[in-house]
Amino acid sequence: MKMMTCRQLGGACDQEFHADSFEEIAEMSKNHGMEMFQQGDAAHLKAMDEMKALMAKPDAMKEWFESKRKEFDALTEV
Repeated sequence: MKMMTCRQLGGACDQEFHADSFEEIAEMSKNHGMEMFQQGDAAHLKAMDEMKALMAKPDAMKEWFESKRKEFDALTEV
């Protein structure tokens, strides 16, 4: 099992996500982001706006996603 934080995944806090695959971590991060959105958390809303800007450029978003996958793959098991 590996661990990444919300902040490592482009978010705004140090919430930890533990999973065996990058896809699981990405889903946990997405769910956390939706929860923070519903709560109106200003820091997370700002991070989401930055992600939206990145998503407007498909190549940039793909590069970002692949860099996070590589970061996950390089992590040691916790």
